[in-house]
Amino acid sequence: MLSSLDLLTANDARGVHAPSYYAATANRQTDHSELTGETSCDVCIVGGGYTGLSSALHLAERGYDVVLLEANRVGWGASGRNGGQVGTGQRVDQTVLEKRHGLEQAKVLWDLALESMDVTLGLIGEHGIECDYRPGVLHADHRKDYVPETKAYVDHLKTVYGYDKVRFVDTDEVRQMVGSPCYHGGSLDMGSGHVHPLNLALGLAGAAEAKGARLFETTRVLSYTPGETVTVKTEKGVVRARHLVLGCNGYLGKLDKKAAAHVLPINNFIVATEPLSDAGAKALIRDNVAVADSKFVINYFRLSADNRMLFGGGENYGYRFPEDIKSFVRKPMSEIYPQLKDVRIDYGWGGTLAISPKRMPYFARIHPNVLSASGYSGHGVAMATFAGKVLAEAVDGTASRFDAFEQIRVPAFPGGDKLRYPLLVLAMTWYSLRDKLGI
Repeated sequence: MLSSLDLLTANDARGVHAPSYYAATANRQTDHSELTGETSCDVCIVGGGYTGLSSALHLAERGYDVVLLEANRVGWGASGRNGGQVGTGQRVDQTVLEKRHGLEQAKVLWDLALESMDVTLGLIGEHGIECDYRPGVLHADHRKDYVPETKAYVDHLKTVYGYDKVRFVDTDEVRQMVGSPCYHGGSLDMGSGHVHPLNLALGLAGAAEAKGARLFETTRVLSYTPGETVTVKTEKGVVRARHLVLGCNGYLGKLDKKAAAHVLPINNFIVATEPLSDAGAKALIRDNVAVADSKFVINYFRLSADNRMLFGGGENYGYRFPEDIKSFVRKPMSEIYPQLKDVRIDYGWGGTLAISPKRMPYFARIHPNVLSASGYSGHGVAMATFAGKVLAEAVDGTASRFDAFEQIRVPAFPGGDKLRYPLLVLAMTWYSLRDKLGI
């Protein structure tokens, strides 16, 4: 049954990165050994994505003995496959957060989101991580009636939050910027940007290892037993730790049912075209910013460092990847850019991320010494990296920022993890229909 699929093995070869443009252009390959036998540590971390790697780095810097366990390869999951967009703010607009939590708490969440950008860019600079960071994300409105709302929201960010790195973009300019007639306006945020996501993950891994963290790959965690000392069981070994951090996001599976009930894994798909000429690339995205549109089943795209169009999009109603991802994503790409309908596509890949009911990250203290962070809802490059720092602070005894996220009270999905698949089909059908009907 699809609802019981093992997402770690359902679509991918074990221990091998997805056949993506990112894997083909990675700065280096990792080859950490599998954990065998028994070991002990201060903190055991499960998951080698941004959350786990950042946690390992920040904890190792604080002098903790850290063991990180990754079922496949460092950056194997969403951290190494995503669209590379690094955004300011939270996943939902500040006006929504104001209605949910009040202005004071909304401002706290805004400041935390700004700090997530500072932390991410700071780590890139401090550790010399070569990940092709470029500033700028354009949020493009696919419906004309969205444009006044966008303009009002830009004004709101400036006047209420004092944010001066965003500006409104009108119809004429947005079409010049993206070389497509599909958009009617938008906002340009120069405080955001885009990166090579796998190289960012690999850079964080290298930094964590340099600080003394012990990283293990192809080491799948089967279960853990809470207690004053947490016992973590893998396929060939055991880790005993004073603290456990779960950074598994969409691949949490059955490892912790409480955390899994609060997140819904969904798949996204991306293609990379052949390299384009400088003039051809500039005609598609004039200023080399990343673009995300206003559809719920979102299209997101940007240029790579070697002038390829990296385009993410397409609807998927289950956990199996399409047999032909290149053709699957070519359809939405050609709707935005008819001029690319015959371009050669060199890479096509999929990946699994996790959304939460409120589209806000789910931070939880599952047991006194077991912490989890997940559910970044497609907004995880900076936020997951920042979450690692917040988790490290909480382990070290300073939990104020962890508490700020935990107090969002992200609810569980109805039916917990047992209704994941039916909920996915229902949600994708409904929101796809809304996009198509323009409602």
